[in-house]
Amino acid sequence: MTKNPIRRSLASLVAISLSFSGMAQAAPSAAPALIGTEQAAAAQPGRALLERTLTRADVIAGLQERGVSVDAARARVAALTDAEAAHLAAQIDQAPAGGDVLGVIVTIFLILLVTDILGLTKVFPFTRSVR
Repeated sequence: MTKNPIRRSLASLVAISLSFSGMAQAAPSAAPALIGTEQAAAAQPGRALLERTLTRADVIAGLQERGVSVDAARARVAALTDAEAAHLAAQIDQAPAGGDVLGVIVTIFLILLVTDILGLTKVFPFTRSVR
């Protein structure tokens, strides 16, 4: 009989706690807000630069000459972390204007090749995954 009053008290305490927990709200300034696509793209300038680079005709032609599909390259850019995308975009920004497109293409090719060897993707048929 002694367990019954303890259970009732505990059940009442839990019920009251649950009813008051619905009243607790975060401060209005801490409430998350939805952001638009434009704001998300602006927050990732490196990724946006890489995507713009992959839409250029000369880059597409260079990738196709080396047997890399543009869709595979776009998928690889999408798979990059924000830090990797920013680093690659910084390399593109530091390249001489119009003079080192080949270097950018080789960099993208090497990134694709390394991820292929690591087994993260399968773009090139001549690589063997380490996994």
